[in-house]
Parts: sequence; structure tokens; C-alpha cells
Amino acid sequence: MVSLKLQKRLAASVLKCGKRKIWLDPNEINEISMANSRENIRKLHKDGFIMKKAVTVHSRSRVHRRQAAKNKGRHMGFGKRKGTANARMPLKVLWMRRMRVLRRMLRKYREANKIDKHMYHELYLQAKGNRFKTKRNLMENIHRLKAERIREKAIREQAEARKAKAAAARARKAANQAKA
Repeated sequence: MVSLKLQKRLAASVLKCGKRKIWLDPNEINEISMANSRENIRKLHKDGFIMKKAVTVHSRSRVHRRQAAKNKGRHMGFGKRKGTANARMPLKVLWMRRMRVLRRMLRKYREANKIDKHMYHELYLQAKGNRFKTKRNLMENIHRLKAERIREKAIREQAEARKAKAAAARARKAANQAKA
């Protein structure tokens, strides 16, 4: 049998694939053996004597199936874990996520004028100091602070009103004494 090593190499180069992916028509061996240039190989390819084999299937269905199970929490027990908890999900990453969430919320509240810049700064530093675990914690704290401030303001206004009333009464009393 004629050696078709050269033809296979040229075909692989022309068809841009490996030599193992080249199919040479066994019925046309004589014709193929005559081809000794890339041009001839291209012609044989056009005629269908030399072909590029299809890529073998490498199915990912098993991978997809296993990944779906892992999303449900299967195959994730102690026996399947290699790294420490911190290596698998670093505390720093969790911290960064939490900070970004809280800071984003504070920014949003400040822009919507729900909190003033002083309260924003105070809460920002508290968030940095690990005061709030979640967005809900922060929100509840903001509502509490606002309610406190409103209450203090009402008390202050009442006290001022009382003072004004007392001052008016004193003035009236002094005027009455001056008349008498």
C-alpha cells in the first residue's frame, strides 16, 4: 500500500486541523497519492476525496445535571469540602459585600433627603464599626433615630412655648403692679 503521510500532513495544514481528523477516500488512493502540493490537496478536498472528520461529541449533560444537584445543596457535605470555610467563602468578601450594600443604602437615603448629611456621616461610621448586620437593621435604626429627633423637637417646642407663656404672664403681672 502506498504511503500517504505527506498528503495527510498537507491536508491537515490546508484544512486547519490535526492529522487524526483527516479522512482519505480508500477507493481513490491512487489519485490521492499523486497529489504532492497544497493546490492538489485543495482540489481533492473540493472533489470530496479528502475530508475533515466531524468533531467528536464531548457531552456536558452530566456536568449540568450534577451542577443542578449542587445548586440544591447535594454533594456539598463535610466529606466533599477541601478548603477551610474562609478559603471557600472569604470573610473579607462577605464584609465587602455588606459594606457596599449598607453604604449604597445610606447614599440613597441621603440623596432622597430621608437623612441629613450629619446623620449620614454618623451612620456611615457606625456601619464601618460593624454596628449593623443587615439592611433591615440599618433601616430600623434610621427610623428610631428620626422618631427620637422628632420627639425631642416636640419637647423642645413645648418647653419654649411654656417659657414664652410664663414670660408673658410675668410681663402682665409686672404691668398690673405698675398700674396699681
